[in-house]
Amino acid sequence: MTRDGSLSALRALVRMSRLLEAGSNGLSLAHYRVLAAVSEGDERASHVAARLALGKPTISASVDALCKRGLLTREPNPDDQRAVALRVTQAGRAELVAAEEGMLRRLDAVLARVPDPAGTERVLAGLADALDQLAAERLGARA
Repeated sequence: MTRDGSLSALRALVRMSRLLEAGSNGLSLAHYRVLAAVSEGDERASHVAARLALGKPTISASVDALCKRGLLTREPNPDDQRAVALRVTQAGRAELVAAEEGMLRRLDAVLARVPDPAGTERVLAGLADALDQLAAERLGARA
């Protein structure tokens, strides 16, 4: 990819993030990312931070806000008394579904305007896989 192509892709991703957030039913992308990560099985804030490439203070603030809104809970971890397990509440699942439905409508509207919607969707899924690989590498480096 050329520098101009990379810059164009970068700017498109940034614009897309704003479009998605506007359709997220009032859930910020930062809070969405944390809620989604916990719903996918990341129970520890440190794992969520590594996966999302965020600092612990940022994760702590997001978790605090999500707990105050009743979307997440902190529960004692029976395997590690120093750690707490994060759990998505029923209200959190409903909020996550509503946000994802709104964002999917926005994504579908964009995909409908590209020459190869299915191909673009595959490329985006590949991007998700690459991000997961980077997160796994970060977690592995910390162990």
